[in-house]
Amino acid sequence: MPENPSFSISFSSEISKGALDGRLILILSRDHDEEPRFQVRPGVDAPQIFGLTVEGMNPDEAILVDERVFGYPHDSLSYVPEGEYFVQAVLHKYDTFNLSNGKTVQLPMDQGEGQQWQSSPGNLYSEPRMIKLKAGDIVHLSLDMEIEPIVPPVDTEFIKHVKIKSKLLSEFWGRDMFLGAHVLLPAGFAEHPQSRYPLAVFHGHFPADFDGFSAEPPDPNLECEHVGGVPCYNRIRQQEAYDFYRKWTGPDFPRMLIIQIQHANPYFDDSYAVNSANLGPYGDAITYELIPYIEEKFRGIGEGWARFLYGGSTGGWEAFGVQVLYPDEFNGTFAACPDSLDFRHYQSVNIYQDENAYRMIGPFNTVERPAYRDYLGNITVSMEDENHMELVIGDKGRSGGQWDIWEAVYSPMGPDGYPMRIWDKQTGYINKEVAEYWKENYDMRYILERDWQELGPKLEGKLHVLVGDMDNFHLNNAVYLLEEFLESTTEPYYDGQVDYGDRQEHCWNGDHDNPLYISRLRYNTMYVPKILDRLLTTAPEGADLESWRY
Repeated sequence: MPENPSFSISFSSEISKGALDGRLILILSRDHDEEPRFQVRPGVDAPQIFGLTVEGMNPDEAILVDERVFGYPHDSLSYVPEGEYFVQAVLHKYDTFNLSNGKTVQLPMDQGEGQQWQSSPGNLYSEPRMIKLKAGDIVHLSLDMEIEPIVPPVDTEFIKHVKIKSKLLSEFWGRDMFLGAHVLLPAGFAEHPQSRYPLAVFHGHFPADFDGFSAEPPDPNLECEHVGGVPCYNRIRQQEAYDFYRKWTGPDFPRMLIIQIQHANPYFDDSYAVNSANLGPYGDAITYELIPYIEEKFRGIGEGWARFLYGGSTGGWEAFGVQVLYPDEFNGTFAACPDSLDFRHYQSVNIYQDENAYRMIGPFNTVERPAYRDYLGNITVSMEDENHMELVIGDKGRSGGQWDIWEAVYSPMGPDGYPMRIWDKQTGYINKEVAEYWKENYDMRYILERDWQELGPKLEGKLHVLVGDMDNFHLNNAVYLLEEFLESTTEPYYDGQVDYGDRQEHCWNGDHDNPLYISRLRYNTMYVPKILDRLLTTAPEGADLESWRY
């Protein structure tokens, strides 16, 4: 039989004079419309990818990607059909971290891109090119391109950018670590120097700049781009951003600070804003270092009754989890389409009872577990798809992907210094000891039930959860279990809100009147007025309710 094809990948001393560590990723695609590195996704349209970790890769040293290297969707090059492919290789660089607990790990340091291996400054990549792949071929690829640094955003009249060195995080990671934020100032901030303002944290994935706010009217000559089946969505986004600016600066809109936090880290585009065995004390660093710094710099009130949280998806979990774990520091949360708040529905898996995360296993048959569906229930991505794709991009939880960050946040640290697996990444078999650790530390519904006697009085009226009942990632299922507990509470009754959008997908946020593609652009205008209502009804006696209401 003829030998399988292989790829020989190298970089020259002109690109790097020293040896490099990292993850070498090879992409083969049938789609010529964009670079293969930007096509990587799970599901039916997935390109073929392979990945292996390299340590001390020297200039002009050729690394071989052959049939032994794990891939997705095909797990080996031996199964990739002959034919024409658009190919590209990327080296995602790793740094060495000497952690304060004595462990040494190699991880990709965020370079201002939000932990995206395809676009991380300093990463090496090859020019994409067409090849004809056939048995016995050795295809040579040269990593002769380097991703350029990112230009940071500039301050404007309303949007300011802050960055601080975190003492807590620097101690954990064994090097200087920073936190940042984009701060939206209220209208009239400069004209009212005696005013002190409430603060709202708009949680979500890595924000390159404050999202959805523009003092510039829409460009009438902007060429239409269709996104997600919505015609001219780029024009819609511009119009919504400008509409928010006009409301924000109008006479009747609440005056407060809104911040979006930059907490990208070596595992993901954000930290989930809580303390973690693997990421360190991000919850404390944000709550007790970053937020007080912002409040002092921009005249925040600086007390828990005047702080609020909201966000969607990852930001929904953060908004809810931070409120539960720091109940006195915030006065309310609006959590839209939150990541799983009860791990009996960790998307489509019950980590406590199920044996396998990828398959439902019966006596004579197995059925794949779904990861993604549309509002009609059609399944397009499986649990195994998403996890195997991540395993190719990075082993030891280093993919920068969604399942890997949940492990990094929720899991104990393993003996090797990396997160312990909740399940075997190749086979899907669940580790029940790790599941128990997750339950005690991050299962929000369980924590609320376990600690309601203490937490209940501190959270009364503060919890608001909103989700579509056809959430693409099955996140509504965990909300059902959360709601069941919340409605059973007494002394006190939780007195909050759980609301569902009929046939609404991810990430429905409570708007029953507009399509999802509009409401997802209106978090600020939806929740800030609700925050004002709670402020006025819960502020302590003698609190400042006047200086910021002009």
